Amino acid sequence: MTVEAGNQPDTASREPSISILTAGLPASFRGLSAVNDKIVWVSGSGGTVGESLDGGKNWSWMTVPGYEKRDFRDIEAFDANTAILMAVDTPADILKTVDGGKTWKLVYENNTPGMFLDAMEFWDANSGIVVGDPIEGRFFLSQSFDGGNSWHDIPPRALPKADSGEGCFASSGTNIRNLKQRKACFVSGGPSSRLFLADTAINLPILHGKNSTGANSVAVKDPSGKKGGQHLIVVGGDYAKDTLREKNCFLTNDGGKTWIAPTTPPHGYRSCVEYIGGNWVLCCGTSGVDISYDNGMNWVLLTTTGFHVCRLAKKGNAVFLAGSGGRVAKLSLTP
Repeated sequence: MTVEAGNQPDTASREPSISILTAGLPASFRGLSAVNDKIVWVSGSGGTVGESLDGGKNWSWMTVPGYEKRDFRDIEAFDANTAILMAVDTPADILKTVDGGKTWKLVYENNTPGMFLDAMEFWDANSGIVVGDPIEGRFFLSQSFDGGNSWHDIPPRALPKADSGEGCFASSGTNIRNLKQRKACFVSGGPSSRLFLADTAINLPILHGKNSTGANSVAVKDPSGKKGGQHLIVVGGDYAKDTLREKNCFLTNDGGKTWIAPTTPPHGYRSCVEYIGGNWVLCCGTSGVDISYDNGMNWVLLTTTGFHVCRLAKKGNAVFLAGSGGRVAKLSLTP
């Protein structure tokens, strides 16, 4: 997602707040994709998918037939009609709609025992990648070059090796990101927590050592810019102790060579982090939402209401959040 200079918020004149758009559905949302300031898609448990065409004021809700007991942990939308869904657990399924969710086509299925997809990322309308937990000691990766109509698994010998017990968290669809020039990066957690950049695996200083700890999300600032791939923020912590602030966020300005701990860290475990314009960064988790006005060095708590995911519109300035209890919200800038 490209951050444009013209999108920089004015912190002096506007104070941010979280406005709930909808809530009450018996679904937990971890997938969120904002095409622009108006078109927003969410996905989650119980085979639930939602779409709004007016910035979240009104919603169309649907349950994908045959997936009533499945969990859609990520969604990638391209317009009001076209979106791709990821069903996480075995069998790992990817579905696509071209008619606004009226019908869904199964475009990928993997019945390998232990298969668990974690997140998707698309560089553009054609090229995308999906990451999954390790199978036989190697992380799973598959790519699409035709808008998600077909997927091609990366051969096992070319996949990154995982440490014992290491995996990815399917918590927000943001543990894999566009790094730069059609390259992707992803983060892991558990006994080990690492950042994977092409053929390089970098140990992260974030809290790790238990199955509930590690990096959950990575954000890349302006991946299409001249310094794309240099400025990254990683968040996570311990989801079993979601108010713990210890080692839950780190940032790098040199592509992962060195890591900096924030002066004021987020207020607990965080499952998602997103650059939202200028020097502003948003992160969220089950214990609340934090905002930073200085590229992640200092974080201010906005609310203790939990959200799983936050995303900036691909084209526009709107920032949306989604979480459990059917909650979808928007970051509001009130004069």
